[in-house]
Amino acid sequence: MNYLSKTAAAVLLAAGTLTAGCGQVHIGTLDRERVQEEAPQLKAVVTEANEKLMEAQQEAQAKFAANPAMTPEESQQLQMETQRKMAGLNQMYSIQLEQKMNVAIQDIVKAKKLDIVMDSSKKYPSVLSGGADITDEVIGKLQ
Repeated sequence: MNYLSKTAAAVLLAAGTLTAGCGQVHIGTLDRERVQEEAPQLKAVVTEANEKLMEAQQEAQAKFAANPAMTPEESQQLQMETQRKMAGLNQMYSIQLEQKMNVAIQDIVKAKKLDIVMDSSKKYPSVLSGGADITDEVIGKLQ
């Protein structure tokens, strides 16, 4: 259902642009999954995020080991604090990834004068055929 609604929205957007007098729509496609797997800047952010998450987990384990007589309430509180810290780290690094990717995409969109960029990832593609694939260029920007 989600796939159909994305496709319908893309068709409506493209149709709206065509009827607005533009005459021609320039569509780019991007495999976000591939960019996240191959772009060095994004891989560096993921590595840093994993290190920070591991540190938070090790810190919590050290606190548990340092106080074996911890009450169930103290144990639960420490678990909740660790979960909050890890969720905050996940959110922070997810935002960094998204921002870096968006900057690279916008640079290419401006340079190629694209009107629309659609996801062409293998899992849930919104483009089945056509469009100018900018995946390699985004990966190149994120070297």
